Amino acid sequence: MKTLFLIAITSVLTIAGLAACAEMPADGVPPVFAYGSMTPPEKAMRAFRSEQELASYLRELAEKQRRNPSSMQAATETVNVTSSASDKSANQEPASRSDESVTNVQHAGVDEGGIVKLHGDHLVVLRRGRIFTVKIGDGALKPISIRDAFGPDIDPRSTWYDEMLVSDDTIAVIGYSYERGGTEIGLFNIDGAGKLRYRSTYHLRSNDYYSSRNYASRLIGGKLIFYTPLYLSPGGGDPFQSFPAVRKWHKQATTSEFRRIIPATRVYRPERDIDSGNGLALHTVTVCDLAGGDFKCEATGVIGPPGRVFYVSPQSVYVWASNWNYTDGRARVSSMLYRMPLDGSSPSALQVSGSPVDQFSFLESGDGQLNVLVRSDAAGDGMWAAEVAAGDVALMRVPLVSFSDGSEAVPQSDYRKLSRVEGYTFQNRFVGNYLLYGTGSGWGEPQNSKHSTLYAVPWAGGEPSELSLAHGVDRIEAMGSDAVVVGTDGKNLHFTSIRLDESPEVAGSYTRKGAAQGELRSHGFFYKPDGPDSGMLGLPISVPGRAGYRHLFESSAAILFLRNESLHFEEVGELTARSDRAVDDACRASCVDWYGNARPLFVHGRLLALLGYEIVEGTLDGGRVLESRRINYAPRQIEIALH
Repeated sequence: MKTLFLIAITSVLTIAGLAACAEMPADGVPPVFAYGSMTPPEKAMRAFRSEQELASYLRELAEKQRRNPSSMQAATETVNVTSSASDKSANQEPASRSDESVTNVQHAGVDEGGIVKLHGDHLVVLRRGRIFTVKIGDGALKPISIRDAFGPDIDPRSTWYDEMLVSDDTIAVIGYSYERGGTEIGLFNIDGAGKLRYRSTYHLRSNDYYSSRNYASRLIGGKLIFYTPLYLSPGGGDPFQSFPAVRKWHKQATTSEFRRIIPATRVYRPERDIDSGNGLALHTVTVCDLAGGDFKCEATGVIGPPGRVFYVSPQSVYVWASNWNYTDGRARVSSMLYRMPLDGSSPSALQVSGSPVDQFSFLESGDGQLNVLVRSDAAGDGMWAAEVAAGDVALMRVPLVSFSDGSEAVPQSDYRKLSRVEGYTFQNRFVGNYLLYGTGSGWGEPQNSKHSTLYAVPWAGGEPSELSLAHGVDRIEAMGSDAVVVGTDGKNLHFTSIRLDESPEVAGSYTRKGAAQGELRSHGFFYKPDGPDSGMLGLPISVPGRAGYRHLFESSAAILFLRNESLHFEEVGELTARSDRAVDDACRASCVDWYGNARPLFVHGRLLALLGYEIVEGTLDGGRVLESRRINYAPRQIEIALH
């Protein structure tokens, strides 16, 4: 269970401290996938023609392992690249943000699973195994409804209900069940009055999707999109018994009720030998239709190495699958990059080197290129792998049309060698026309970092810049086409604005003395623009010196609000939590806040702070935020209010 991975957190932090449905047709586009269209590559990956062909392929891999288990090392290479000039092409358009968005997403129009969403006049909050609704329409701030995030006949123990998406009047809660063995999707109806009604639960057979940085689900239109890995054992018996499948849950549900959603004819392999000596995975993208009432799901899978980072653009899902092995006492990474279009057409692939750190290492830019930051000693973002990425740094930039059947490798000239940084808490982000990266404290204890470097690289070509900061780099966020970098110096929390024009520069700074970040997840931050060069940001903060991982067990102390005027910050104030009002919530499931518990909310022209079981409202008076009211929506508080 995830609680066991707390041991892994401790290990990672120690290292950091020491280091400083029905089967789909074989031809044509599956109906659930259909979402726009795109030009197919000249050569795409080949699907298996039959179950027999796929089974034979897996048997061959198993035989290779038996014959030579210690030398199944594919030819690998570290990121050892030379700079290549790129013509500057179309600039990335800054992501537009709906006035009513409450989620800090990577791409406009691609919603991400989170802990708080908006449905009409109501906030919907997922916390500690329950769903809550709070009315905010007509100036209200009132708890309305509460339901378990699981079905009435489900034992929630050993299940983590992590993230939530809302499509029209349907709420989808996504979690992982260690007891029932797979991704669990609970569907609920919500009406205009904020009342909740349980509808059904489905299980998607998969391995654990958890990442300390990424999210398992996306929503585009009415399409719910999952990435799930399934680790294969080619010689371990019938592989199809564990292939992705869906069943509708009921009290006497059996494993025989799982219905496969991925036939062999939707499983693809690259036209190159895959090294299975260090593991093998079926990387699966599942698309489920939330607009219909029957939760129809279909899937596409690609076979590749086990390490993974996935990224969702408005048109495609990209999976970077890495094989991390050691030769001559040195870590080496060989990888395959898969592009899986959301219109259901055939995936394509490229042979690549190294591995991205997380989803923010990617940018599918408007000039028809895919830009990816890679490191030589990285193994994807599964579990805690992103926190210990290391090695050389390079920017890979390839045309989308270069993707093919996997027989071709990205040439060395398409990797641009970048300055190497030390440390395990690497942060990176594409903002405007630049790739920004640096290192900070992350999940560990705040480091005494009085000086660090932020690297700003024009991703379409041009000379990189090195900017000196008085703190580490723990968070990089966009403010329009410019950026803000948040980090600690060991005692204080710093916000530094970065002007990203032809010559990037530090434009302004603000220091919140005696504070630390209260959240590490990307969704903990929100920036609300009110003009081309102005807006307000919010971020959870906590007591000074608090280690990053403590947000799993402790609520943030407050939400800090800063005003941005032409990259100059002024503190607006903060909305604070009241720990003396904490109540026993009789938690039955998901009793660790893996995805955080605090969010700044700019909605309906109002300023709200989600702080554990409290929602605090603030009003602006003379440029300062003052608390106007608060509610406690904890389970027993709602029960009292409703009776």
